Amino acid sequence: MKGRSQARSAARLAAVQALYQRQMEGTPLARLLDEFHQHRLGQEIEDAHYAEAETAFFDDLVSGTIARQEEIDALIEARLAKGWSLDRLDRTMKQILRAGTYELLARADVPVGTAIGEYLDVAHAFFDAREAKFVNGVLDAVAKAVRA
Repeated sequence: MKGRSQARSAARLAAVQALYQRQMEGTPLARLLDEFHQHRLGQEIEDAHYAEAETAFFDDLVSGTIARQEEIDALIEARLAKGWSLDRLDRTMKQILRAGTYELLARADVPVGTAIGEYLDVAHAFFDAREAKFVNGVLDAVAKAVRA
C-alpha cells in the first residue's frame, strides 16, 4: 500500500505541475499528458529525480480537472473570502485548489482526509505554512459541500 500511496502523491504533485503548464502555455491535453508520461513521471531532469507516479490517477486528475474547471472554479470561488476571486490567487495556488477540488468532487474512492492532507503536502512544496492553511481551509469547505 505504501508504494501506491507514494505513486499517488507523485501523481498529485505532477498533476499540479501539468495544470500550471497548461495555464501558462495552453498546451493541448493530449500533448501535455504525453509530455509528462515520456519526460517527467519517473524521470531524472537536471539531477532531480521525479518519483514514479500512478499514471492512470495522474491522467484522471489532469483531464478531469480540465474538463470540469468551470464547476470546480465556482466551488472554490464560493468559499473564498468576500472580495476575493480566483484571479487574485497565485497561479500555482489555483492549480493546487483545482486539483484538490476535483479529487474531492470526483474521486469518492479517496477519503476526504487523505485528499486534503495530500494537497497540504503539495502546498508545502511551494508555499509557507500560511498558504498551506489557506489550502486546508478552502478544501475543507469544499469537502463539506461535495461530500456531505
